[in-house]
Amino acid sequence: MGAQLRVYKQKISSAQTTKKITKAMELIAASRIQKAMARVRASSPFARAVTRAVSAVATHSNVDHPLTVERETIRRSAVVIFSSDRGLAGAFNSQILREGLELAQLLREQGKEPVFYLVGRKAVGYFQFRRMESAGEWTGDTDTPHFSTAEEIAAALLDAYDRGGDSGGVDEIHLVYNRFVSMMTQSPETVRMLPLEVVEAEEDSSAQVYPLYEFEPDAATVLDALLPVYIQSRVFNALLQSSAAKHAATQKAMKSASDNADKLITDYTRLRNNARQAEITQQIAEIVGGADALSSGK
Repeated sequence: MGAQLRVYKQKISSAQTTKKITKAMELIAASRIQKAMARVRASSPFARAVTRAVSAVATHSNVDHPLTVERETIRRSAVVIFSSDRGLAGAFNSQILREGLELAQLLREQGKEPVFYLVGRKAVGYFQFRRMESAGEWTGDTDTPHFSTAEEIAAALLDAYDRGGDSGGVDEIHLVYNRFVSMMTQSPETVRMLPLEVVEAEEDSSAQVYPLYEFEPDAATVLDALLPVYIQSRVFNALLQSSAAKHAATQKAMKSASDNADKLITDYTRLRNNARQAEITQQIAEIVGGADALSSGK
């Protein structure tokens, strides 16, 4: 019985230590969510302004720009997967990796070759462990993304798109990331970024009335300047959304772990008390049995 009591005490102590860690991580994630959501809200006006500008140029000009024209034959498709650098976030990384691989399988069925670009150590580790190739990797900047990272990703994607599938580049680009819906829900999102579909970023585009525009020096030059900025803003928005979703997933996972630790502590405390009661009962029975034996011997 004594050994059993020691085992239960050790398990209770271990569960209490785990609860302290998970509770601290839950509080840290909760504080980071607010900062991440503030960054998402702060970037939204700029993203909307760029979207309106690109929409205006695309709507009021007849320029066939390489980034807005569908190519006749699509041979290679870029799939950009946004994961996290750290774990302990429940199904955050597994669901986005599954979403990206399902998209790749769909592209193969359509006769397109998927080319992977990976953001976050979890995606990089997943591909390295399975010896899967990737065309680009970015790590170390997923918790608090910087715009310079979005610029690097956008530059690599635009360079591959400009080269085209025939020259080792790509003919279309897809973004796969977790979108922050609420504190309890993070939804995998797949967006085809290029060739450009500007209408998908403007929810009330049907109600938008654009004035007449004159472009200086010309519409093609304006598109050349606007579209890279637009791509950077879309990539940066995906980074910010993924960051906020990751912190929310971490908070949810750590809260669940803390609740499970509480349940374990309660269960092991009950078992310890039962074992202690059984030990006391046995000792009393031994004392009574010994007293009876002494009295009967007299």
